[in-house]
Amino acid sequence: MTLVKVNNRPFGNLFGDFLNEFPGVARSFGQDAFQFPETNIHESPDGYHLELNVPGRSREDFKIQVEHGLLTISFEKKEETPAAENYKTIRREFSYKSFKRSFSIDNTIDTNGVQAKYENGLLKLLLPKKEEVKQGARQVNID
Repeated sequence: MTLVKVNNRPFGNLFGDFLNEFPGVARSFGQDAFQFPETNIHESPDGYHLELNVPGRSREDFKIQVEHGLLTISFEKKEETPAAENYKTIRREFSYKSFKRSFSIDNTIDTNGVQAKYENGLLKLLLPKKEEVKQGARQVNID
């Protein structure tokens, strides 16, 4: 499977590597500037597992789409209105900005079997491998 980031960072890894050289600045500036959630990708015999670190969001605000070999995960925050007229926010530090992140996937993935769930601030996706890919190598006898 090819899980390659597409259209995520305008300057690619070069810019990210440059920012990582500066502790303190890299984490806050780099992440805030591009607004992409950190992602872990794991492989098992059955498929690939993606975990996006997206705490404090609602599952209804996510959109996951698989089309033409591209897995796209996006988040659009809907505006909230104050609960009461006498409610006044003194300070707001929480930020839930929209994002769109895409990964290219190859033909070894069963796109009809993609599953997603949101729990404890992690958006978890399972991209199952097709059956013929799971079988793996077999021994061939020489006659």
